[in-house]
Amino acid sequence: MDGKLAVIGLGSIGSMALWQASRLTDSVVGFEAQSPGHARSAVGGDTRLFRMLYRGIPDYYPILQRSRRLWAELEAESGQDILTRCGGLSIGTVDGPYIAALLETTRVNGAEHEILSRDAMAERYPQHNLRPDDCAVFDPHAGALRTDRAVTAAVAAAQANGATVVTDTSIDSIQETDDGVVVTAGDESWTFENVIVASGGWSQKLMPEYLKAATETRRIFLSWFVARDAAEFSPERFPVFIRISGDRSMYGAPSVDGVTVKATLDGRGAPTPAADSVPRDLTAAEIAETTETVREFFPGLFPNIVRSDAFPDLYTADFQPLLGFLDNSSRIYAATGFSGAGFKMASGYGEIAASEALGKRYFDGLDFVRPHRFEKI
Repeated sequence: MDGKLAVIGLGSIGSMALWQASRLTDSVVGFEAQSPGHARSAVGGDTRLFRMLYRGIPDYYPILQRSRRLWAELEAESGQDILTRCGGLSIGTVDGPYIAALLETTRVNGAEHEILSRDAMAERYPQHNLRPDDCAVFDPHAGALRTDRAVTAAVAAAQANGATVVTDTSIDSIQETDDGVVVTAGDESWTFENVIVASGGWSQKLMPEYLKAATETRRIFLSWFVARDAAEFSPERFPVFIRISGDRSMYGAPSVDGVTVKATLDGRGAPTPAADSVPRDLTAAEIAETTETVREFFPGLFPNIVRSDAFPDLYTADFQPLLGFLDNSSRIYAATGFSGAGFKMASGYGEIAASEALGKRYFDGLDFVRPHRFEKI
């Protein structure tokens, strides 16, 4: 055996799984096709939204609570500022489906929140140009995660705990045997007791057929704008936001460089043939819709994209993650398919994956993310 556990892919989730595994054993190896935090993976783009308010399955809430504590632990362990705690806004039509669904989930999970009328929003957050029937829900525990810092800090912390990191090594195959899992890259191979697959948009080639059929790689694009007055969009004055108002939707984060503000169309992930060949330039239609939306939503931003990029991520058919062993007898653990929404809970997901893959603890109540849900499809 070359180790108890291998983690394939050290991006959003894999870096956290490696860090958490290193707290449980000194016999863990992480494999990365490039280098941790590289800008071509789903880690790219400087920031991701952390929020405790969301619409959907209430059972995510305990993972968010644990993730919030783990982000603080990673900051303490690394000495890095990873989560900018600036609060968050969910903005939408008063009687529309978005706000209604968000408040229903919040009612069930008990997340702390504050409902803001249009007038209250205009007073507290005048950066947002609201429609007459808009309102907002404020999340006091939300913020902006610094993605590159988070990933590199987690990998460094894992190495300090004794983990081994193998970079510039793309894994070609994984094969279960009676004794373990053989991991192959070119002419080299290693054998581990168990393996976590956390390689995002590159995960499909390492999956069984039933999961290949239930997943696809999609392209996510991001865009940034220059503020007319950067101080108005600083973290102290401009929370992270998601806005779904009628026919327009956008999410974004405050300025972390003192100049530009991230403002990106929501829910525009489109299928792409391969993670290695994601078109980085925005199309004319993407540019037009993005600038039109910014022109309406944010008078304080110049309505011209000054920076944009695109990244791959793996999406599942039901937009819920793959987190768990492939079956009851498998030694291969999937931690992928986060469908463009995984980073806020990456630290919590990493803890679950590491603990379960090493046989230290099993987490109940997670049937909605277990891979076996797709076996009969």
